[in-house]
Amino acid sequence: MLDFLVPATVTSMPIKDFLRRHIGFSLTIWRKIKHSGTLAVNSHGVPMNHIVYPGDIITVNWQEPCTLVPTKLPLTICYEDDFMLIVDKPAGMLVHPTTSEQVSTLANAVIYYFHAMKLPYNFHPVHRLDRNTSGLVLIAKQPHIQHLLSRNSIKNINRQYLALISGTVIPAEGMIDAPIARHPDSIIQRMVHESGQDATTLYKVIKVFNNTSLVELTLLTGRTHQIRVHLSHIGHPLLGDDLYGGSKELIGRQALHAARLYFTHPVSGKAIDVSSPLPADLQELIKVLS
Repeated sequence: MLDFLVPATVTSMPIKDFLRRHIGFSLTIWRKIKHSGTLAVNSHGVPMNHIVYPGDIITVNWQEPCTLVPTKLPLTICYEDDFMLIVDKPAGMLVHPTTSEQVSTLANAVIYYFHAMKLPYNFHPVHRLDRNTSGLVLIAKQPHIQHLLSRNSIKNINRQYLALISGTVIPAEGMIDAPIARHPDSIIQRMVHESGQDATTLYKVIKVFNNTSLVELTLLTGRTHQIRVHLSHIGHPLLGDDLYGGSKELIGRQALHAARLYFTHPVSGKAIDVSSPLPADLQELIKVLS
């Protein structure tokens, strides 16, 4: 059950228009409420075409179905409020269940946490990380918050990564602008190709070791495997990323960590800035390289 106050700055309008324009409900969410939920204004049930006025309190009652299995797993929460979670995903964990792995993912852990805290929420990730990429994942507690965050999310949500790569990048700071397409011989692998979608990554070398570098990367677009493909494309693949030419001699997973998220909160308008330190395996790798 969700309550929304119609502010004095809003003129009278149909309840659907208010929820879509001012709260962020998508058309899909509205249709689900229309078919399996109820609306009330000032504690009285109303039809879907009801007109709302400044000062009205709208109550949306709609229970999302959840098929995820709650699983008690370690869960590191870096930020939480009434609308979202930011969690620190370990390497090796999937974000979403698959047909072969249905109970040991981040989604299962989050649903367990919600149930344990008696919170009536479902799992609404705003973005995802590869299984073997560690770091911060933003999760909305309600579908309309996911919709608000997801709209042009790559422009509104700044995502910075730290990575250990082979070689020394010259120049030490720049932009990789190369379109990414699906590899014709694989359903998983991507490649740089002129027929692909625009993809842009900013990079900055933080430290140079013996034939390896620690770099900071910022996504300006959000293509599948974008960082991995772009680094391989310029001849500096991630350590441990054998899918894209990296060596697994020193580490068994791609040396990539989602280290920072910063954005403007879609409801409160305040600045959210959350960081995650490098996990132990990458810290140990740096010690080996130093």
